[in-house]
Amino acid sequence: MSNDDRWLSLAEICEYLGISRDTAIKWINKKNMPAHKVGRLWKFRTSEIDDWVRSGGATESNL
Repeated sequence: MSNDDRWLSLAEICEYLGISRDTAIKWINKKNMPAHKVGRLWKFRTSEIDDWVRSGGATESNL
């Protein structure tokens, strides 16, 4: 596994996408943003997020 595909925290994925924490939580709950719960923490893979964004997961019409 490359360092580019390490698990990112919620704060890191928000910075990566340029979104707020509230938006990320909303996208997880309403738009099936790929996220993995590890204990009480959300973790993300950039490869999964990139695929999700490319497939239209983050579009406004997908709310």
